[in-house]
Amino acid sequence: MKKQFKVVELLTSTPLLSEVKVNGWVRTFRNNQFIALNDGSTINNIQCVVDFENTSEEILKRITTGAAVSLTGTLAESKGAGQKVEVQVATIEILGDSDAEKYPMQPKKHSLEFLRENAHLRIRTNAFGAIMRVRSTLAFAVHQYFQEKGFFYVNTPIVTGSDAEGAGEMFKVTALPFDNTPRTEEGKVNYKEDFFGKETNLTVSGQLEAETYAMALGQVYTFGPTFRAENSNTSRHLAEFWMIEPEVAFNDLAANMDLAEDFIKYVINYTVNKHQDDLKFLEQRLIDEEKNKPQAERSEMSLLEKLNFVLENNFKRVSYTEAIDILRDSTPNKKKKFQYLIEEWGADLQSEHERFLVEKHFKCPVILFDYPAKIKAFYMRLNEDGKTVRAMDILFPGIGEIVGGSQREERYDVLIEKMKALGIDEKELWWYLDTRRFGTAVHSGFGLGFERLVLFVTGMTNIRDVIPFPRTPQNAEF
Repeated sequence: MKKQFKVVELLTSTPLLSEVKVNGWVRTFRNNQFIALNDGSTINNIQCVVDFENTSEEILKRITTGAAVSLTGTLAESKGAGQKVEVQVATIEILGDSDAEKYPMQPKKHSLEFLRENAHLRIRTNAFGAIMRVRSTLAFAVHQYFQEKGFFYVNTPIVTGSDAEGAGEMFKVTALPFDNTPRTEEGKVNYKEDFFGKETNLTVSGQLEAETYAMALGQVYTFGPTFRAENSNTSRHLAEFWMIEPEVAFNDLAANMDLAEDFIKYVINYTVNKHQDDLKFLEQRLIDEEKNKPQAERSEMSLLEKLNFVLENNFKRVSYTEAIDILRDSTPNKKKKFQYLIEEWGADLQSEHERFLVEKHFKCPVILFDYPAKIKAFYMRLNEDGKTVRAMDILFPGIGEIVGGSQREERYDVLIEKMKALGIDEKELWWYLDTRRFGTAVHSGFGLGFERLVLFVTGMTNIRDVIPFPRTPQNAEF
């Protein structure tokens, strides 16, 4: 039996092989002779040369774009330009049916909207093959980094009774009937008759549960799906997405910033080294896309320049207060070029402000810290000034915020006061408060939306294009 090879193996094979077997999908078939074959292992196709004079007409007719085929033959030095090797086909088998006339992924440029409508087939295009290979490697690098650093992987609940963010935009989980829903005497839904005996939702974050594990295992991380019922149809929002959330006991904010910078550089560097061909393709794709934009909207850096910008620069650490002063005195603010003008301390920074700090002012990635307490979550540690918290956000070129984190409020009495001020029920989070009552310690963590990271590394501009099957308002297809 002939050994079966991946396309990526054949393209890098030396010496040449006398007998090979390769399976894949036909990208193109030219002149009844030349098959461009791809099996997903690389962005590059291998040319397979069919002896059309000795191949039946029936077989030749079935070699169409999208067809799955199994070939055997000889790996030889290519006589054509653009490839070093080719397969000289001895036998060819068509696997299954292929309706050439109806196959949507024809070898031409398709709009991203059309490809989203065909998300089950878009992976067969060069762009989405590259994106999803990069995504896979980034996910592996996440686990490898934390495992090498001695972190423990924790699977936090997807169904939860707590709202970690306090935003209330959560998907309810219920087994109650919509008709004749059981009610209390006050007319409210009686969740005591529901499956879990209480109101439950899909999680927006695994952070609170991860904190409890950090208080025993020292350093842990979660990496799993999260959900947000925000009715937002923008290029930056998904209803279902993946979050990376490390939590570390005895780490203060400075150590948290060190960890976040080291982590993000590691996973990007690992992926860049592994996917040169995919990233060069995605870089050229981005260059071609930007040619259609007005000059003012074009990126000043290519994709690989942007990635190296992150890898080669130390992240500048700047307090929120200093950033506000810089933004308030900046030319875009004075000339009213910002869509959201910065007029006073306490403003919630927008992407345009974050990008100005990174791309124009400091010209390096930036970590902002010590934000106003009123614009941050209840669990962040209150500073001695009583008005700022030990929060930090990492800002990247082209995208703005990519990481958000904080030193957590470990003081029981302070946390109680903050929860009361925000109307958060202590009874709902009794278990979280217990970690402040029994063996409390300084601890910190951060959250990184995985799709936001994939977006940055691939140079894509719509978050729906970096997850296999996007979930957005009015869209749960596939």
